[in-house]
Amino acid sequence: MLKVGVFGVGHLGKFHLNNWKEIDGVKLVGFFDPNNENAKAVSEQYGLKRYMDEDKLMDACDVIDIIAPTDHHFAICMQAIRKGKHVFVEKPLAHTIQEGRDIVNMVREANIKLQVGHVERFNPAYLAIKDMPLNPMFIEVHRLAQFNPRGTEVSVILDLMIHDIDIILSLVKSDVKHISASGVAVMTETPDIANVRIEFNNGCVANLTSSRISMKKMRKMRLFQKDAYVGIDFLEKKTEIIKLKQPDDTNVFSFDIDTLNGKKTIAIANPAVQPLNAIKLELEAFVDSILNNKPTVVSEIDGFLAMEVAHQILEKISNTSILV
Repeated sequence: MLKVGVFGVGHLGKFHLNNWKEIDGVKLVGFFDPNNENAKAVSEQYGLKRYMDEDKLMDACDVIDIIAPTDHHFAICMQAIRKGKHVFVEKPLAHTIQEGRDIVNMVREANIKLQVGHVERFNPAYLAIKDMPLNPMFIEVHRLAQFNPRGTEVSVILDLMIHDIDIILSLVKSDVKHISASGVAVMTETPDIANVRIEFNNGCVANLTSSRISMKKMRKMRLFQKDAYVGIDFLEKKTEIIKLKQPDDTNVFSFDIDTLNGKKTIAIANPAVQPLNAIKLELEAFVDSILNNKPTVVSEIDGFLAMEVAHQILEKISNTSILV
């Protein structure tokens, strides 16, 4: 039985508590949260012990789940790793590049499991295409959200866009060649809206737009590769595949078109998207990696690479000197 301690029981932390309670082989030991009002409510609602001492909570656990603000990630991670505890930490991995690099090095030396909470890797719309051979050469992303003061201690790059950066880096098996970026701070002191172009050594180009001051919500990614287009709607949990029809394609809508190379058949498919709980899936995957000594789905290195690109974007935006 893995004993779990949670650091941070705010909005997202409560989702984690609800899901930990439903996972087999796990026992919630308690939580640490400096907010007295929030801690009192959680203790009453979940019947869970509140620890006032971080060390005592860690000593009582096998697994530490960190959903604290980003600028606290490093200290809690390092403290847990030094104690030999497995760590699940919400994205971004850390507040600075050096902190992220130190965490990666410590995990390697400590021989523990660490998973970063890039939950979109477990979105059912994305999982619906996990068996499809993907080699995108052009990627277009729009991630728009209405303004919410929660989470604004970091820029829209580290708050929203980093989800898509992580997925793109996992799909494009090539190093980043060049980044262009522009952004504007509207409601906070850091960029609230940004547009980014990432060019890879293999020729792939990704255009990303993220905003947390939009009037409507949108979380869409479009992948274009030879003979195929894939649309993923992370918000509505829908996936669409348009490609040249193959002899073994079944259960798809198709139609013929005339091209310069003759007649071709286009197939349109909507893969079945299962009604899955992404947060529960990522926590279950983490537990599985611990119990069966398997690599984590989103490792500390994955988290660091996404964070590294995000900080390169922030540097590019800073150099444009258009923040207002």
